[in-house]
Amino acid sequence: MNDFSSLFTTQLIDWQRRHGRHDLPWQNDDDPYTIWLSEIMLQQTQVSTVRDYYLRFIARFPTVESLAAAHEDEVLALWAGLGYYRRARHLHEAARQIVTVFGGQFPRTRHELETLKGVGRSTAAAIAAFAFRQPETILDGNVRRVLCRVFALDGDERDRAFTAALWAKAESLLPENRDDVPAYIQGLMDLGATVCTRRPNCAACPQRLICRAVQENRVAELPRKKTAVTVREWDLSWLVILSAEQEIFLEKRAAHGIWGGMWCVPCYEDAAAQAAFCREHDLPPPDVGEPFTHRLTHRLLTITPYYFRLPETQFLRSAGEAKRFAASHLGSANNARFFPLSQAAQQALPKPLSRLLQTLAGSL
Repeated sequence: MNDFSSLFTTQLIDWQRRHGRHDLPWQNDDDPYTIWLSEIMLQQTQVSTVRDYYLRFIARFPTVESLAAAHEDEVLALWAGLGYYRRARHLHEAARQIVTVFGGQFPRTRHELETLKGVGRSTAAAIAAFAFRQPETILDGNVRRVLCRVFALDGDERDRAFTAALWAKAESLLPENRDDVPAYIQGLMDLGATVCTRRPNCAACPQRLICRAVQENRVAELPRKKTAVTVREWDLSWLVILSAEQEIFLEKRAAHGIWGGMWCVPCYEDAAAQAAFCREHDLPPPDVGEPFTHRLTHRLLTITPYYFRLPETQFLRSAGEAKRFAASHLGSANNARFFPLSQAAQQALPKPLSRLLQTLAGSL
């Protein structure tokens, strides 16, 4: 490590210990389970959002064994609202891997950790560094921004050679003392999240005197701006089928796609398929609700709810008839059923459906 790099690392570690974040609920703990859980939750999600979810999750599943033994629906229900639901399903699968493949003991190396479902190189490195003091580094968006500015590294993040160069730079900056590794990794996270942000506070930065982007007046230029994400607009119809007993019909969505593995009302993009479903089950004319929008990362949904209120004489009068209706729709009463509204609200629901059910319950 040259003098410039050594100064960067020393200043970063000192700054983190003096001014970095030390009050996060998953910090100051060498337990790889809690570190892994927090790292998965923090993927593409802000700390302020994760904090409460983490506390609820760890209270319900205090060990990897308890998480592995849980039903997927319960895991998704606790995750509801946090987004990127594939993370929750992968988390559950990885917990079972740890119990069955690794005997309940977390693997200690980055390469072994990368064999866990949903764990990539950066997440594996963070777990190895924080839990086991392994000399591993991370490379998330915040770290890329810090490195690109301080070392005036200019390139397209989609370019594999440039990404490889960033990884090499990050690894070259690792401290020689393993006990300093957690402070170094946390310092990279903290600096990028609180100081070297998109609108940086250079006056508060410990690297301001050596930052080449500052010296070259390129702070606003580096790193290169990402290409704007195209947002697809998507019109959906939700069939809100209510029984005379104030039960609502929900189906469990396939694992792939939006809201994968969660419970939702029948959802249609195609008007012909929607009409065919209504004819097949002899549904009464619906009340059409006010359309509303919901933003996902790459999609803007416009959802129109159709409320079907079934008369008491229809096929929902008995549990057996309700199950037959569910089975005729999805082929399995385990994947589609009627829930009392109070129970439906406790399931793993898409966030917009959870809000809709709250409004619906208040109007009944």
